Amino acid sequence: MQLSQSVAYGVRALMELAECPEGSPVSCARLARQGHMPERFLLEVLRHLARQGIVESARGGAGGFVLAKPLDEISLLEVIEAIDGPLAAGVPGKTHFPQGAGQRLEEAMRQVTEQVRQRLAGIRLAEFRAAGSAGRLVAGPV
Repeated sequence: MQLSQSVAYGVRALMELAECPEGSPVSCARLARQGHMPERFLLEVLRHLARQGIVESARGGAGGFVLAKPLDEISLLEVIEAIDGPLAAGVPGKTHFPQGAGQRLEEAMRQVTEQVRQRLAGIRLAEFRAAGSAGRLVAGPV
């Protein structure tokens, strides 16, 4: 499984927002500069995060984005699904399998997807901040 570039930018932006004084909005342009991310692309990512209540946005000259909740309340699953949509398991519909094999394969994929969802739900973005000082992206085994 590989994270999309959108999710990677989202995580990076959330980490940047966590470093700012609480309640101080940060412009998309500033986040893009600090994180070396394309501004237009990042703006779309931030809009997805705002729709899901992960960040809040404020308009105007002093506007920008702030975290809606602390990093220890934001799971990696929330970020992935806010940006890329729900994780889904499946088998291509036009694939023909011997009797019963298709259903067994679909069930196996559902089980794997649920295990991945549970693991991602247990990873809090605050872990990234703590791990960053130790030179690791995620604290503990993945």
